[in-house]
Amino acid sequence: MGVTDFFDPDGIAVIGASKTPGKLGNDTMTNIRTYNGEVYPVNPSSDGSVYGYEFVDSVRDVDADLALCCVPSPVVPEVLEECGEAGVGAAVIFAGGFAEVNEDGREREDEIVRIGEEYDMTILGPNTAGYCIPHLDLYGSFVPEIRDVEMGNVALLAQSGGVGITSAFQLDREEYGVSAMFGLGNRANTGFAELIPVLDDDPRTDVIALHIEGTKDVDAFLEACREAKTPIVAYKAGSKSLSDFVASHTGAPNQSRERYEDALTGEGVVFVSSVTELIDASRAIADTPNPAGRNVGLVTAQAGPGIIIADELDERGAEFPDLEDETQERVDDLLQGITYTENPVDTGRPLPEFGQIIDAVARDDNVDIVIVYEIYEDSLGYPIEELETLADELEKPILFTVAGPDSFEKERLQMEAAGIPTFQAPERGSNVVAALIDSIPDDA
Repeated sequence: MGVTDFFDPDGIAVIGASKTPGKLGNDTMTNIRTYNGEVYPVNPSSDGSVYGYEFVDSVRDVDADLALCCVPSPVVPEVLEECGEAGVGAAVIFAGGFAEVNEDGREREDEIVRIGEEYDMTILGPNTAGYCIPHLDLYGSFVPEIRDVEMGNVALLAQSGGVGITSAFQLDREEYGVSAMFGLGNRANTGFAELIPVLDDDPRTDVIALHIEGTKDVDAFLEACREAKTPIVAYKAGSKSLSDFVASHTGAPNQSRERYEDALTGEGVVFVSSVTELIDASRAIADTPNPAGRNVGLVTAQAGPGIIIADELDERGAEFPDLEDETQERVDDLLQGITYTENPVDTGRPLPEFGQIIDAVARDDNVDIVIVYEIYEDSLGYPIEELETLADELEKPILFTVAGPDSFEKERLQMEAAGIPTFQAPERGSNVVAALIDSIPDDA
């Protein structure tokens, strides 16, 4: 049993395809149209075509490696049996109504697991929003417009399809995109342990972002994380007091966040506390050099946001080292004693010399990570030239926290293109720096 048919299917059957807009089988067809291969809408109750594809009566009538099952849970076992007889290697089951609801649902899920084993079929779900692999133009999901998400270098592996979809759209809005997104759902026979190694081998994936509610085979999960060469950022959701609610979502067992953190902290796996942190930390780790240590150089053009960043980082174990004498002299000469010139450095406002001050602090050998806060001013803009030079010449993370009107967007994207991740709130910047520090293995 493998997962390759999710990545390179030779033919896709959409079982329960529909002509009616708004129906699951129609929304799935709108997304799968981007796929450059044979698509077979399967529905014995329909005739003619949908989006240019001719309806067929049964999956047995086509040659497909992948089935997208848009049918209600009571008929899923029968449909899956037909898929197995037709030689389908992988299936996505969107429907809920399995182990997450009641004993009848659990029995139904046990049945589809048995069918998967009998036919050596890989099953994503049930109870999933599906998956997408943008560089293949493959969007195996019913979520409207998911096909607009473009290629990036962060892979999302989410127990909740809703979290995976939300994260994919946010990454796309921030001009990142994803290398892949999988919503695991109930994990009938495909979960973290099966997909982490595949994503780890993907040359387009620079970080794997995990959303975890709970998993039955914790040991296999931990082993997959430990063996991965690709950095992993993880968000463990679900508290003990909400265990019934969590179980009703994806049938997840009640497990504490500490169980995962205690096993993996110090081995390069970074744990975060929100979806926003998961996204921000993943893209920063993907796009910046590995930090050599926890020494932070902070340059802020406004003291208030700078204090927020410094406070948060101080509580999370960052160090603010003294600047080298040569650096301190350069900063003092530029600021002429009008503001706080030690680390953290406060310039008071975005001076014309702001880029030179960033340059001085970033080149300081005592500094491992640089974070900047600046509110955009049209008359000065952002110090793009200095930042591009630093990104080319220094092997250390440089992060920029931004604020301002829409007019800053062009220059923000220039910074992103130069390898300077940007964040639009002080806390987002400080959380990312903390994540970069946490990404340093204990034996580094």
